[in-house]
Amino acid sequence: MTPETESAFAAIRSEHGADSIGRVELMLRPGGGGPRHPLQRGAKWILPGLSPTPWHDPHGHPELTPLIAAFEAAHPLIKEELTAAWEGRREAFSHYAHYLTRQEDWQALHLYRGGQLVQESAGIAPTAYQVLDEFAVRTEKICPLLEAHFSTLLPGAVIAPHCDLWNFSINLHLAVDIPDGCALTVAEETRTWAEGECLLFDYSFEHAARNDGDRPRTCLLVDLWHPETTVPERLALTALIGEIRRLLGDG
Repeated sequence: MTPETESAFAAIRSEHGADSIGRVELMLRPGGGGPRHPLQRGAKWILPGLSPTPWHDPHGHPELTPLIAAFEAAHPLIKEELTAAWEGRREAFSHYAHYLTRQEDWQALHLYRGGQLVQESAGIAPTAYQVLDEFAVRTEKICPLLEAHFSTLLPGAVIAPHCDLWNFSINLHLAVDIPDGCALTVAEETRTWAEGECLLFDYSFEHAARNDGDRPRTCLLVDLWHPETTVPERLALTALIGEIRRLLGDG
């Protein structure tokens, strides 16, 4: 670790207790904090002690219940605004640049990235922006290391199986506009989206998606802190990954 990270960790231990970030420190030791599930083998960091659960019940975490309920209640307006944006503001969407790939048939409209809300999106998708701000950003449920965006897969698009970087955040999908023929596979279990409802999964497990339908498939994706992480762990992980990105010149 760098002196900056050591200093940040020391401040967190001073405020929250000597053992408050023990799992984060264990993760950084050789071996990455212990064994991992075979279908997490492609992830870079596995925070030990988190339940190795690929699919989460969206309504099973009290911390996230208000956010899930707000998104599902707002779905009709969110879909209406998304449709208008796709038809009239296509320039606001960009090819999605995942850390592993960039695809022209995977389009994104960002609401949150780089640790802050994307102000330009407030007038394009105001309902989703407002719900995200009130129930995820202000409540600090969103993981500031990642993002929230409308994810649009064009007909025929395939996202190849892959693992994302870590298990200490999980991915929320609000199904905004879902044609027939779409599927999401996580840890070898395939599910479909139900329009207006949320899915929640741990994307450190191998996952893939496809759109075999006849029109674009759009979900609103939000990267949330894993509910089993603690406040001091979230502070330590933010400091750690932020410093790594600074050293790599990525932010």
